Parts: sequence; structure tokens; C-alpha cells
Amino acid sequence: MIKIYGALTDQAGRCRHYHSQLDIVALKCAACQKYYACYRCHDEVADHHFVASSSSEPYPVLCGNCSCLLSKSQYLLGNCPYCQAAFNPNCRFHHQIYFKA
Repeated sequence: MIKIYGALTDQAGRCRHYHSQLDIVALKCAACQKYYACYRCHDEVADHHFVASSSSEPYPVLCGNCSCLLSKSQYLLGNCPYCQAAFNPNCRFHHQIYFKA
């Protein structure tokens, strides 16, 4: 199982910054190649800022509910295609942090 890094409040990837029922994804930092619960968790402990994944990154997202890796297009559907768990729609406001255009 791939580890989710950050100030986690549970095994599904919720953290002290984002912890609603729908906050169950981890995003991959292109610099360190680790999946973090959120960019704030990353920036609190890393020696660099969170670096957005390029369009060539095949799996920039990890579903915290079932631990499956997701492509950007799968993630943008709003729920996991493997376990059907819904994702937080408000994460769209952070799109530019996690994904390069």
C-alpha cells in the first residue's frame, strides 16, 4: 500500500487542514514523488514547496478510500472509478496547485 504523508487524522487521507467526509484523496508532489493529504501538509514538513504534477504524470492522485492510483482525468470525474467514493468538489479551487495546465 502506498503511504499518504501529512498531518493525518485517519487512514483515508483526511488531515488537520481538510477533514470532511469527502476529503479522501492524496496528491503527488512532482518534486519528491510522495503522495500528501494536501499541499499545506507537504509544505509544513518538506524542504521545498509542493510542485504540481505535469500532464505526463500517469497517476498524480491516490484514492484514500481504496488506495487505487488515479489519472487526472479519473480524479476529475468527482468520484473514484474503482470504489465509487465521492471526492470533495471544492478541491477544484486548488486545481492549479496540484496540476500543471
